[in-house]
Amino acid sequence: MSLLQWKPEYSVGIESMDDEHREMIELINLVYQELGDSPDNDQIDSFLGDIFSSISMHFALEERIMRNTNYYEYPAHKADHEKLLDEIRDLMDSFADDPETGARVLQENLSDWFSEHFSSFDARLHRKIGQH
Repeated sequence: MSLLQWKPEYSVGIESMDDEHREMIELINLVYQELGDSPDNDQIDSFLGDIFSSISMHFALEERIMRNTNYYEYPAHKADHEKLLDEIRDLMDSFADDPETGARVLQENLSDWFSEHFSSFDARLHRKIGQH
């Protein structure tokens, strides 16, 4: 069972960004599936590292696009990126310290990483990019 599904409204019309969003959804779904009945903690840890790396690279791409287009909400958007990266690091640390509790926290928060930021900051950015 998947936690997140790609939706047409996630598309921003920039192939590299859309590909990265799809990759993030896939990685989040892999972690979610691995958290099932008999989780492999090493595999989950590896997936979390992949998610962190993928999201970091994606945020760098978004930030470059925002700087290049003089996007008005760049400072707040970048600050939210930093907050999300801190939250992901905290979740990774929580899982490493106590896999059972960390797994529960991950299950409760995985979809939030993508959906909350995407539905707010990214949605506004994508509407602005679509105007160019």
